[in-house]
This record gives sequence, C-alpha cells and structure tokens, in this order.
Amino acid sequence: MSKDSALSVDRSEPSATTRSVPIQLLPIAAVVFVAFLVIGLALPVLPLHVHQGLGLGTFVVGLVAGAQFGASLLSRFWAGHFADSRGAKRATVTGLLVATVAGLLYLLSLFFNKQPVTSVAILILGRAVLGGAESFIVTGAFTWGLALVGSKNTGTIMAWVGTAMYAAFAIGAPVGTSLYAAFGFAGIALATGLIPLVTLLFVAPCSSVASPHHAQPAFTRVIAAVWLPGIGLAFSSVGFGAITTFIVLLFAQHGWDHAWLAFSVVSITFMGGRLLFGHLPDRIGGAKVALLFVSIEALGQVTIWLAPTSDLVLLGAAVTGFGYSLVYPGFGVEAVRQAPPANRGLAMGAYTAFLDLALGVANPALGLVASGAGLGAVYLVSTLVVFGAAAVALLLLSRVV
Repeated sequence: MSKDSALSVDRSEPSATTRSVPIQLLPIAAVVFVAFLVIGLALPVLPLHVHQGLGLGTFVVGLVAGAQFGASLLSRFWAGHFADSRGAKRATVTGLLVATVAGLLYLLSLFFNKQPVTSVAILILGRAVLGGAESFIVTGAFTWGLALVGSKNTGTIMAWVGTAMYAAFAIGAPVGTSLYAAFGFAGIALATGLIPLVTLLFVAPCSSVASPHHAQPAFTRVIAAVWLPGIGLAFSSVGFGAITTFIVLLFAQHGWDHAWLAFSVVSITFMGGRLLFGHLPDRIGGAKVALLFVSIEALGQVTIWLAPTSDLVLLGAAVTGFGYSLVYPGFGVEAVRQAPPANRGLAMGAYTAFLDLALGVANPALGLVASGAGLGAVYLVSTLVVFGAAAVALLLLSRVV
C-alpha cells in the first residue's frame, strides 16, 4: 500500500473520540454474549450425552465437537465477504437465524436415541449448522466493531468480542449442566433454538454502519497477510480444544465432581486477561504479546497433564485460560493490519478459519490419543503443539526486527 493510499484509509477510519471505544462496542458485545450462551450451554454436556447417553466412544465425541469447527472453517470466507459486501448487522442477524435451526436439529436427534448412529449423525449436522451460525455472528460483530471504532483498535475489538464469548461460556457451563440434569439434552436443544431468537431483540435497535468499501475480495492478499499469524492461532487453539472437549471425561474417569468448574475457570481467567490486558496488542505489538501469553498457556497445559488432583487440574485450566486470552488478539493484530482495508471482514474470516481448522482436526486426533494412550496423554500432546505457536510468534518478531 502506498503512503497516499494509507493516508486516505486513515481519513476514512471512523473516529472514536466522541464516545469511548468500550461504550461504542458494548451493544455489540452484548449481542455476542447472548448469542454464545447457546454454545456455552452445550460445552459441558455434549461429551456426556454422546459418551454416556448414546454409548459412543471418545473418537465420536471428538467428531461431534469438531463438526462445529469444521463447518465454521468452511463458512468463514463466505461470512467475511458477506459482512464486507452486505453489511455487518445483516451478517449477525443471519447467524442468529441459522443458530435457531441448529436447536431444531438437536431436538430431532433425540427422536432417534435408540438408534445411536442415526442420532449422532443428526447431532453432527446440528453442530455443523451451529458452526456456520457462529461464523456469521463473530465475523459480523468484529466487522461491525471495525466500522465503529477503526482498525487502530483491532486488538481492543477482539478483546471485547472475545470477552463476551467467554463470559457466555462461563455462565453457560453451570446453566447447561443444570438444564441437562433437570431436563436432559432436550433442555439444551430448546435453549439452543430459543436464545438466538431472543437475541434478535437486542440486534434490532442497534445502529448499522454501512461499509464504505465496495472492492472485490483480494483473496491472495488476504491469505498472504493472515497465513502465518493464522498458523500461530491454530497451534495455540489446540490447548483450548483439549479442555473444552476432554476435561469432562477426565473428571469422570477420576470420579471427580463439578467438572463444569473447569469451563467456568477457563472463561473467568480468559475474561480477566482480556479486560486487564486487551489493549496491549495495539500498544506494544501483537507478536510480543502472543509470545508471552502462548508460553503461559503451555504452562497451564503441562499442569493439567501432571496434576494428580482436581484442584490442580482447575489451576491448570485457569492458567490456560489466562494464557489463551491474548493469543487470539495478539496474532490477530498482525493479520488484520496487513490486510487490504476493503477486505478486513474477509481477513477476519480467513484468520479465524485457522482456529476452526485446528479444532476440527485436533479434536478427533486428540480423541484417538485418548483412546490409545489415555486421557492424560491428551494434555501432553496439546502442550507440545501449543509450544509451536511460540515459534510462530518468534518468527513474526524476527520479521518486525
């Protein structure tokens, strides 16, 4: 990009001086929070429903969990282009409507509980539909935030959107556990269908900011900007996936109670990291922040691997959540700032697709590790993979220097 074009982009950037950035982002964060309750509700109970309710193995648990991320991967580019060309608010609304369909598929799967293979096939379809919905909601929300406060606040936008997501996970985990205990998986299915519809009431009064850009997608330039930070994100996300998919089964294997606490602890420390330090990628550079926090995440994974008690497992989950909190915006700042301004929604979709790819592949792969070497080995493998993200951050730093 030339200096003249860079200056013109800066002038086209929205100003956040009239109102503070957090105030402008708060309505968008609220929408993301309510929408992601549907994912948080299912996190602690899906493995139990598939493994204990339907009697299927850990590999199938990984497939069910990975289906959402695989579908998100396939829909990220579409969602990004949709948000750039049709508007961020419209992308968000589309995602909420599609999420309701996922709830209906969850309900349908329950009619085939006596045919576990059919039931889990429908459940996987529902997870895939939810993955597409999540893609549109997150990409729409991020693009909406960029339109409101500008790319100079990229890290802050990611921090707020991510905080809303994990606040939903933190609250959703105990609520989902209670729903499952009281009403079975039917309670989760009904909530998944109804919550997105309620969220539309929050979206309707929010102002829609039209994108000033109408350029065609610069696909090759977007990929060139995001591929290396995306690999760093992918490696770091394996540690998160190891907790969300297999921590419940680890607790069950040892006879430990209150497995849902692991989800809440991860979410709370994640939110704390985002709220306290979410400004750092914009201030000191994304690669530096990513390197530090990836190292912290790896320490949390090692703790879970070596932990002999549930308390130490929860400590490892807390450290993992804190470490993972700044990895996404850290690598994300490096990706989005290098992307063409007209295609930042597409860049966000492409960057986040690496997370989907990682979890879509890693969850079944870690399921095979658990089947062959035990659940504890999952966290040894995830530790080694997370350290790969540190190598990516070092490479990005060497480019800056």
